[in-house]
Amino acid sequence: MDHIPSLTPLTPPHSEEDSFDWLRLLRSRRVGPSTFFRLMAEHGSASAALAALPEVARAAGVDRYAPCPPERAAEEMRAARLAGARLLCWGGPGYPAALSDVPDPPPLLWALGDTSLLDRYCVALVGARNASSLGTRMARRLAEGLVGSGAVVVSGLARGVDTAAHVGAGPTATVAVMAGGVDVVYPAENAVLAQEIAEGGLRLSDQPMGLQPQARHFPRRNRLIAGLSRGVVVVEAAAKSGSLITARDALDIGRDVLAVPGHPFDARAAGCNLLIRDGATLVRGPQDVAEALSLEQPSRPAAPPQSDTTKPAKRRKPRPDLRAANALHRQILDRLGPSPVAEDQLIRDLGLAPGTVTPQLVTLELDGQIERRPGGLLTRPGSDSRD
Repeated sequence: MDHIPSLTPLTPPHSEEDSFDWLRLLRSRRVGPSTFFRLMAEHGSASAALAALPEVARAAGVDRYAPCPPERAAEEMRAARLAGARLLCWGGPGYPAALSDVPDPPPLLWALGDTSLLDRYCVALVGARNASSLGTRMARRLAEGLVGSGAVVVSGLARGVDTAAHVGAGPTATVAVMAGGVDVVYPAENAVLAQEIAEGGLRLSDQPMGLQPQARHFPRRNRLIAGLSRGVVVVEAAAKSGSLITARDALDIGRDVLAVPGHPFDARAAGCNLLIRDGATLVRGPQDVAEALSLEQPSRPAAPPQSDTTKPAKRRKPRPDLRAANALHRQILDRLGPSPVAEDQLIRDLGLAPGTVTPQLVTLELDGQIERRPGGLLTRPGSDSRD
């Protein structure tokens, strides 16, 4: 997928009025990141895009369209000032350069805390909310080791592994990416931890101030976690979990994926074991992560390149076996639809050995992306399928 900012030179706002217009444009109905960048490319500025929006909407068949009211944007700006949050704009000071690898990156981020952490080598630690005691101990140990190697730990402030990762890293070396507003702590039990992170580390969100997180917001948060990080370490994850979404997002943008193995009978380890089977680096402790990500090489730069508003930063190449598995998953899903297809026919269509395709079919079946029907037939689920 093309990155919209790479196709269009975009000048970040240079005044509070410009930032206000950016916020109004992004908060306008039916304007997401992709539409935001397209409108900016076509009209040259946020103020011009706002003026053109009603006519653009009318041409698309939407009558009586009105952009985000100035009062609503002003209220969000006021809430941010009260919370002490800072607005980071694409291409501007503080905006993380690593997000230029993400398709349709968020044009705006709210930041609460030390944004200089985003210039350091960031590693994500994610996993199950209902983590085992061993899982939380492992997350803390990995976080402590990563910080000792000079890295910053990125996670999602959720229960379980995320909480253990933030605690292990300490408040001054962790970034909490939030599914709701940067001023809305979820779960409430992490209120003290969130306050400590805001004072010494960083809380980050692309959502409006005051937004209560809903289930649909978490995939976007997971994508940001993957984009901010040079590598993603999964500690515990079920076969169908948000942590695996983060891992897939990481693979899509060329990040390294690592996983802690678990007992085959423990459902919380199923996702990690699947990742390892498909080529993720097996993690036994902090040293494995440091070696896989070259954290201890003195010649490795500690900070990512500065943000470029005309093209994305150079991507890290994924491990070849992980990339091949991810590509094969897409080939399989592209060949399946609601109408069942015989497994042997699918294998012939792919032109690959059965021993190569069959394990990936099992992975996709466990992940809920394909269904197996009687008679050796395969199909994709209906409207509930995930790609």
